Parts: sequence; C-alpha cells; structure tokens
Amino acid sequence: MTYLLIAAGVLYVLVRRFRGEPLNARDLLAPPAFLLFFGIRAVDEFHLAYLLPLAAGFAFGALRGMTIRLFERDGHLWQRYTPWTLLVWVASIGASFGFVALLDHHAPTQLSIGVSMLGELCAVGAKALTSGLPFAPERVSNGGHGTS
Repeated sequence: MTYLLIAAGVLYVLVRRFRGEPLNARDLLAPPAFLLFFGIRAVDEFHLAYLLPLAAGFAFGALRGMTIRLFERDGHLWQRYTPWTLLVWVASIGASFGFVALLDHHAPTQLSIGVSMLGELCAVGAKALTSGLPFAPERVSNGGHGTS
C-alpha cells in the first residue's frame, strides 16, 4: 500500500509539473521534506551500501532540476517539466533498479525519492533565486467561500 501511495503522489506531482505550475517555496520544499522525514524513520539500520545509491539519487535529482524550465507568469515564477526532465526521471529509476540488483541492501523507497527530490530542490532553488523573480504566492484555501 505504501508503494502505491508513493507512486500516486509522484504521478500527481509529475502531471502538475508537466502542465506547468506556479513555483512557490512550500511546494518546492514540502515533497522532499515529507519523503525524507518518513524515509529516515523507515531506516532501522543505516548501511554503507546506501551511500552510493543515495548520492546517485541526489545527483540525478540535481540534474533533473537543471532540466526544469522556469519562467515568469503573472509577475512570479512558474515551473514546467520538459522532455529532458522525463528522460532524467527514467534514467534515475533505471539506476535505482540497478543498485537494488547489485547491492544486498537498499535504502527505503521514501528516502531514495526524498534524496532525489532534495537534489531537484537544490538545482531549482538555485535557479529560482538567481532569476530575480519572486516565488509565487502561497495558494490560500478559504473553504470554498468566495474567491481565493
């Protein structure tokens, strides 16, 4: 069930980001923070064999972040995944399966994806901060009353 929820969450993020969405700090920070929190909690004992796959995951995430297109819309930053982003996702998933096949131990899925998303956050965050454009404002939910 956990893997299904993770897959659904990742698919949701992928679809939103391929369509393009405002880039706000919360949406940039929340997915890696959530996955890292639960991934670290899932680790019973840290194995040195985790280091290489986690480092590769971070590197693939940073590379993926470099492929994301940032642009201005409505006076603030937006992001959109590109076909290159998808290619890096596919390569990183293939590398993850390769590490699982080669190593006796593999880090929990949440931790692996969280580290990868942290790499993406670092690259996108650096691009965003150097763009000179403001992050998008947080979306405000008002319980369906009026406009947000």
